[in-house]
Amino acid sequence: MKKIVLATQNKDKIKEIKYIFEILKMQNIQLYTISDFFDKKIEIEEDGKTLKDNAIKKAKFVGNLVGLPTLSEDTGLFVDYLGGAPGVCSARYADTDPKKHTVTYEDNYKKLLRELKGVPWEKRTAKFICVACIYLPKQNKCYTRKGVVEGYITFEPKGQNGFGYDPVFYYPPKEKTFAEMSFEEKNSLSHRFLAFKKISLLVKEMLSKL
Repeated sequence: MKKIVLATQNKDKIKEIKYIFEILKMQNIQLYTISDFFDKKIEIEEDGKTLKDNAIKKAKFVGNLVGLPTLSEDTGLFVDYLGGAPGVCSARYADTDPKKHTVTYEDNYKKLLRELKGVPWEKRTAKFICVACIYLPKQNKCYTRKGVVEGYITFEPKGQNGFGYDPVFYYPPKEKTFAEMSFEEKNSLSHRFLAFKKISLLVKEMLSKL
């Protein structure tokens, strides 16, 4: 059984990534989280200019701490009308004090809806982008893959499932928001699923050589 560490302490992301690995049939891999190694929360400042920068930074930071292959990801919602915002700042979009990190998922999507007040449907196009990264500390090598899904920002939140911006992200092929989908449905087509599906092929190949 090969050991891999997930460089996140976000319980929602951990749940989704573990499920995605299950449906991708990655049975020969044991996924660990930062909490399996450290009792206290590990703070990693996400100050990169791109999702890729942040994903690499998180993977290297944790991978070098634990000395094991490490998976990370960074995700952003990019709204065309807002010039790509919230983008790389999606997780802290509504944060008035970045040092405290007290912003909630609801704070973020409510701010987004305020920013888009009065904007017609056809101009509310957006895309979710996830960049997944695998880092091998012994070889000091990093690899990334990207997953993208396109949709629209709704006029009001819909659905009770998911997290983050899921209640306001409408996915046309399914004619509903991510939050209106079941956990299983969302995680068989999301940006995160697409990114980790690609990175899983690399993981299988690289770990077979270790």
